Amino acid sequence: MTDLSHLPRVDRVLGDASLEGARRRLGAAAVTRLARAAIDEARAAVRAGAPCPTAADVAAVVARAAEASLARRVRAVVNATGVVLHTNLGRAPIGASAAAAVAASAGRYVSLEIDLATGKRGGRGAFAESALAELSGAEGALVVNNNAAAVLLALSAVAVGRPVVVSRGEAVEIGGGFRIPEVLARSGARMVEVGTTNKTRLDDYARALDDHPDTVAILRVHPGNFRMTGFVERPPLGALARLAHARGALLVKDLGGGALLDFAEIGLPGEPTVRASVEAGSDLVCFSTDKLLGGPQGGAIVGASALVERVRRDPLARALRVGRLALVALEATLEAYLVGDLDAVPTLAALRIPVEVVRARAAAWQAALASEGVACEVVDLEGAVGGGTLSEAVVASAGIAVEGDAEAIAARLRAGSPAVLGRVHEGRLVLDARTVLPGEDADLLAALLAAVRA
Repeated sequence: MTDLSHLPRVDRVLGDASLEGARRRLGAAAVTRLARAAIDEARAAVRAGAPCPTAADVAAVVARAAEASLARRVRAVVNATGVVLHTNLGRAPIGASAAAAVAASAGRYVSLEIDLATGKRGGRGAFAESALAELSGAEGALVVNNNAAAVLLALSAVAVGRPVVVSRGEAVEIGGGFRIPEVLARSGARMVEVGTTNKTRLDDYARALDDHPDTVAILRVHPGNFRMTGFVERPPLGALARLAHARGALLVKDLGGGALLDFAEIGLPGEPTVRASVEAGSDLVCFSTDKLLGGPQGGAIVGASALVERVRRDPLARALRVGRLALVALEATLEAYLVGDLDAVPTLAALRIPVEVVRARAAAWQAALASEGVACEVVDLEGAVGGGTLSEAVVASAGIAVEGDAEAIAARLRAGSPAVLGRVHEGRLVLDARTVLPGEDADLLAALLAAVRA
């Protein structure tokens, strides 16, 4: 019979000095739970023939489990991947003015829903919504917590129990299981598919409106993270708007990326702006605030004032509203647009930097590393916008390719503080200079030196 009498007790394990740090960071209850789980595992191992561990042995297991738990916390990352809007890294970092606004308000009461002039209840997000209307040319705007919420809310408000026409080529899944047919179903609308996967003509929409005279809207979905090429066709947005309005229906545009400026001016064509979607006749336009707009996570609906107010009164609106810290950050981001300070928005700054400047930065890294005996070379790279936008656009960039065991160095960089993320390309670790934020160079170089020398 297996002798379990020598297994360390919980109090003996918890008394080990090595767990003091874990208790300070996780709390006594959590560490106690980990200790009990470790003793249970040790008991099973002893029954299977393993030697009985000491209290110190079990404490070491608990310490590793505590570190693994703490590692799941969100922490700072230096993005050297070359993907400007990296979904797994939180997409758009907010600018210095937005971060300062959040810091100034996070630990205080704020005038979130009060009119300080009258002392009475005021509108939530009034400044941000006014700014969005101004920047988009729309009559009204509403801010919610992301674009999926914006589309769901817009359809819920205008199309419950009514048909909504969608091209088969746009009944797509766009990231994180966000499927247009499922969103339509959850909103209460009835989807009417028209056309084919690769070709949907204006006549297809017209026939659907004739066949379903109670149709309330046409939904147009922008292909932000996919492209169909070759034998494809779909009508211009303006023509679709004119058809919808002639038949008494609305045009709802799921724009996705939320571009407030024309990226063709910096060599990234193909992304329609919010203003262009409004001017083409869309009644409601839904988009993200944390993609090409460059703000915090959120979504927006802009369009005709009566429709926006109808959406605002929908019962789902409260459940999908944006949080106060994101709202503060969005206000500061939109202020930068209003005054024309586009480089105050990190996403716009990163995309607008000339490749020659990016290459010079990479050369400075190479020189600094060479002086420390680390071998690397400056390389031209192709980055991406990311975030489900401009799927085919190549962003010319530059960085460094580091000599050595690429996978091992990359793993050490991810484990650092701050973590550094690059990419392994053709057996070498590549660090892209375009997506490293200003002021992060010293952190990146220090982390790389440590990782190479480890």
